[in-house]
Amino acid sequence: MGGENDGEAEGGDSSKHKPGALAQELATKLGSRARHVCMLVGAGASCAAGLPALEQLENKVLARVEDDVKSQLAELLRGRDLESALSRLRRISRFLDDGEQFGELTKASAAELDRKICEAIMAVIDETSADLDCFKRLASWAGRMDYERPLELFTINYDLLIEKGLEAVGVPYFDGFIGTHRAPFMSELIEPRDAPERWALPAGFARVWKLHGSTNWRLRDEMPSAIVRVGSGDSSGSIAIYPSDEKYDESRRVPFVILMDRFRRALVEPETVTITIGFSFGDEHLNEMLFDAAARHPRCEVLALCYADIPNAVAERASSLRNLLVLGKSEAIVNGHRAAWHDESEIPGVFESGSFLLGDFEHLSSFLARQVEPLDELL
Repeated sequence: MGGENDGEAEGGDSSKHKPGALAQELATKLGSRARHVCMLVGAGASCAAGLPALEQLENKVLARVEDDVKSQLAELLRGRDLESALSRLRRISRFLDDGEQFGELTKASAAELDRKICEAIMAVIDETSADLDCFKRLASWAGRMDYERPLELFTINYDLLIEKGLEAVGVPYFDGFIGTHRAPFMSELIEPRDAPERWALPAGFARVWKLHGSTNWRLRDEMPSAIVRVGSGDSSGSIAIYPSDEKYDESRRVPFVILMDRFRRALVEPETVTITIGFSFGDEHLNEMLFDAAARHPRCEVLALCYADIPNAVAERASSLRNLLVLGKSEAIVNGHRAAWHDESEIPGVFESGSFLLGDFEHLSSFLARQVEPLDELL
C-alpha cells in the first residue's frame, strides 16, 4: 500500500497526503480475495463501545475493592499501569517460598490479592453497558468478505466484545478452544498447516486470538489443560488475564505462547495486510513483531490506524519502512514520508473537517461494513 504518488495532492501541496486515495487503496486491498487479512484490536476499540480505558479501569477497580486490597493495589500501581502491577504481583508470588515474605506479602497472600484484583476487573467490565454496534459492523464485514485464507482477529483486550459481535450477526468463529463447559485449548488446531485434515476448519470461520487472555478463561489445576474457556455463569477458578513475564508454569503458558507465535507467523505470510486499531504501541513485544514483519518481509504490509497523534514508538520505525504505514488524525507516514493531510473534499466517515477518521473504531467499523459495496459508492 502506498505507491510513489499516493501522498501527492493534485493541484496542491505535493508534500501532503491525500486521504481519499489512501482510503480507496485500503478498500481495494481489503477487497481482494487473495489477501491474507489480519487485524490487531487494542483497548481503543473497546473504548469506542463504552468500556473504560485503562486509566479509568484502574480507578474503577480501586473504588470497588476493599480497603486492605485498595492500599496494596495502590502501592503496586505506583509508577505502573494495571498490567505491570499484576505482572509484579505474580513475580512476587512465584519467587516466594512458603514462610517467606516480600514486604507484607506472602506467597499465599500475593495469590489471593491477584484473585481479588482480577475479580474486580471482571466485575467492572461486566457492569459496564457496552454498545455492540461497532463490533456488529466488524462482524458483518468478517462474515461477508469471502477471503481464500481465514480472517484473523488478534486482540489484547480481555473483554468479550468481539465474540458478542460475531455471535449477534451469526458469524462462525474459532478461538482455540473446543467445547462449551470448561473447554480445553486445542493447540494442534491453531496453525492451519498443522491441523489434522479431518479437523480442518473452513476459511469462512473467523479466527479470534486473545493474546492477553480473556474474562472467560479460567485457571483449573485439576484439568488436563490448566487454562480452559468456561461458559456463562461459571465463575469458579481464577481468571486468566494479563499474562505476565513470569509466564505461569509450563501448562499455563500454552495458550499465551502458542497464540503469540501464531501472531508472529500470521504477520509474515505472503500478501498479508495487518491493520492495527485502538493500539497505542505501548507493548514492546508486539511492536517488535509488527516492525520485524514490515522490515524483513516486503510482501507483507502493516497499517497502523491512530485515533489521534501518531505514537513516537511507531513514528520512528515508519520513517525507514516503506510497508509500515501510519495514518493519524492530522497527519500520516507513507513510504517513510511524514506529512499533514491535504485538505481535499470531505469524505463522510473518512475525512471530515481536516481530520482523518479511520483511526476511530466507530468509523473504521462503518467503513469495513460497506466493503461489499462498489468502490465508487464507498468514497
